[in-house]
Amino acid sequence: MTEREEAVAERDEDEYGLDPKLVQAILDAVDAGDAAQIDALMAPLHAADIADLLEQIGATERKALVGLWSKGFDGEILSEIDESIREEIIEALPPEVLSEAVRELDSDDVVDLIEDLEEPVQERILDALAVSDRVAVEQSLTYPEYSAGRLMQREVVTAPEHWTVGEAIDFLRNAKELPDQFYHVILIDPRWHPTGYVTLGKLLSSKRSVALSDIVEDSFRTVGVLEDEGDVAYAFNQYHLISVPVVDEDDRLAGVITIDDAMAVLDEEHEEDILRLAGVGDGSLSDSVIETTKQRIPWLAVNLVTANLATFVIAEFEGVITRVVALAVLMPIVASMGGNAGTQALTVAVRAIATRDLTGSNLWRVVRREVLVGAFNGIVFALVMGAVGWLRFGSPLIGVVLAAAMVVNLVVAGLAGILVPVTLEKAGVDPALASGAFVTTVTDVVGFFAFLGLAALVLL
Repeated sequence: MTEREEAVAERDEDEYGLDPKLVQAILDAVDAGDAAQIDALMAPLHAADIADLLEQIGATERKALVGLWSKGFDGEILSEIDESIREEIIEALPPEVLSEAVRELDSDDVVDLIEDLEEPVQERILDALAVSDRVAVEQSLTYPEYSAGRLMQREVVTAPEHWTVGEAIDFLRNAKELPDQFYHVILIDPRWHPTGYVTLGKLLSSKRSVALSDIVEDSFRTVGVLEDEGDVAYAFNQYHLISVPVVDEDDRLAGVITIDDAMAVLDEEHEEDILRLAGVGDGSLSDSVIETTKQRIPWLAVNLVTANLATFVIAEFEGVITRVVALAVLMPIVASMGGNAGTQALTVAVRAIATRDLTGSNLWRVVRREVLVGAFNGIVFALVMGAVGWLRFGSPLIGVVLAAAMVVNLVVAGLAGILVPVTLEKAGVDPALASGAFVTTVTDVVGFFAFLGLAALVLL
């Protein structure tokens, strides 16, 4: 890395994320009960950085900080806080601060804030809203979880489809209230059906006499309130959308979903897949020891079961291992290499399924590729480990057995890494959640069986 690249990297590290010295200074101010110092240190911070700070410190420090700096909280900070500590923060805030913070939020942010909270806490927040806002939020909460109806915001900018650019601009200038951020003016017919939308750039760059219908975007499409939010996020990513109108069962405009919410869904799904592949559930760094233990125990138990299956295979060849002790030393190598190769193929497959890149039309091409990759990798490492087995134990036959088992297990690992998640996905089971245990079982069992079985045939 050049000096310039190092300087840029160091600058970026300082520019993004929290400075540990700042965190410590805030904690020192909390210990001292110095509210003025806390305010001076935290006032320049972005809402996302404040949320990170609250997530990084302990529960005791968090409660003390909220008590000393409660008036600094606004709606944006609440919407950024991880849901694992959200309820704790809300309960610690004075009612007047919470009410003011919630009133600043768009309806979709309020829904996201309260949908996973206990009912008494939900009521506290709903009571803080204006009647019209409360009705909108309660209506959104009637839609299924993870649906477009939950994700959308009710604040929408619309214009009759027969208006001109001038009429739309005059309307926007005279409007008493507009969303803080919006990207399109949605055209509607008399029955409130969306018929197209116009970007703000086109609106401002066109002459006043131009009809809005003449400058609508080709990308216009709508989604239903019951559509899965994951499908909506995929459409945003696939078709490069900025916002999309949401329609009810009668195709009437119900709200709009914007790109920031769609990308948040994609980010959550990617994070969920990673955590599930590792068998750690949906936990966060703020979870307690007990919560984290409960999340991880089931997957460790599954791993224990699969490990016992592998021991049954080993037990069948107990006599072989007794007569050729070197096999006991080399067995873990075969299983470990197969497990790693299977995890590589599995990760690629789960990611491709999530992004819909792995389909029936290209499945067998991908399977063939992974099998060939496994074979080539197996041959490379077979040559290496075959030589190691020969030199270390003085027997060329041990090297041959180790090499052959390596090839077999890496080929099977590549095959299992693709077919297991695809099969689970076809069966309606989340491949990220369940694939790891199956692939590990296959690679362990096949690895031990191939190695010990070949040893029994060749060495005895």
